[in-house]
Amino acid sequence: MLKPKALYSLALLLLNGCQTGKPRTPQETGEMPYGKWRFAFFTPHALPAVVTRAMIIDSEKVVSSYRTLDGTPGDPDTIQKWRDRTRIPAHFNKARHPPVLMLFCWDSIIDKKTYETQIIFPPSLRKIMLTPTGKDRQGNTAWYKTLLFGLAPEGKVRIWLQNSAAGDNVALEPKKITTLSGDKLDACKGINQHPNGYVYYGDTPEFIKGKTYPYGEW
Repeated sequence: MLKPKALYSLALLLLNGCQTGKPRTPQETGEMPYGKWRFAFFTPHALPAVVTRAMIIDSEKVVSSYRTLDGTPGDPDTIQKWRDRTRIPAHFNKARHPPVLMLFCWDSIIDKKTYETQIIFPPSLRKIMLTPTGKDRQGNTAWYKTLLFGLAPEGKVRIWLQNSAAGDNVALEPKKITTLSGDKLDACKGINQHPNGYVYYGDTPEFIKGKTYPYGEW
């Protein structure tokens, strides 16, 4: 396994469009028993953000870069604190093997800034994602096959494993998580969907009226 520093250097090369030698292709490594696993992002109600770029290095050393991502919806039931019942589907956000490192760029509209989040996952994650959790409502084998990322004000990020069957999500504690912004941005420097500034829209202006930032405990 590559050292975390080497993984991060590879992440920088990939996101900046440089060559990284000959990484293994997904076709060379197979996939999980249930096919591809998924990942999804969401925010608390009316505290919008959008993920603009992502990169994953997985347990088989496959490097995947994502420029077309699923949206970052707000959960109408997540108000003032996280909850364990949020369920978010994913269509584009897929990979073949559990992640070792993930890096993603995101615009926090509520904070009016760009963030760069780097995550090193615990080695135990692979075993968790390879272990059946029972049966779903259709009688199929259930798995923790979706990683769910909650994005909150102050650049806060929380991670859960979403079960394909009913039930609560399980919180995942990363081995290391770092979120950068401002002049500390590196891989995400210059990646921004709001070059002309951030404007609150939808339910946000009315929702935050009279409330104190960061609008909950995240």
